[in-house]
Amino acid sequence: MLDPSFIGTVTKPRAVEVEKGQLRFFANATGETNPIYFDETAAKAAGHPTLPAPPTFLFCLASLAPDTENVLGKLGVGIGRILHGEQRFTPAKAIYAGDTITLTTRVADMYEKKGGALDFIVQDTDATNQNGESVGSMRGVIVVRNG
Repeated sequence: MLDPSFIGTVTKPRAVEVEKGQLRFFANATGETNPIYFDETAAKAAGHPTLPAPPTFLFCLASLAPDTENVLGKLGVGIGRILHGEQRFTPAKAIYAGDTITLTTRVADMYEKKGGALDFIVQDTDATNQNGESVGSMRGVIVVRNG
């Protein structure tokens, strides 16, 4: 059973710089074929200042700037017990190579299913660029296997 007092816990802001190589790698790994994600000339011809990030790249940025608060550790949840249950994205403003994205994550909810065999941790992450503008948010659900 997870400690519900952690609901509302907010991590310290953490920043990560978006690099062209990261964008190309992610686009390739996710099967993207649009040249704007690989070729800066194509991106500029499409009206972008440089390579844009694919819509779900925010998840990759969160991996590059992990939770320094170690919320899962404080909850006593070992990495071997977790599964990635769900991910939703709400884009706001485009993310581009060269941007510095600041992420802040909040534990939004916790609940259990299957008589306590599974715990669920809902986390909301907000992202802003170097100008303080929202570039989007995401909601992730972590499933914790118990027993």
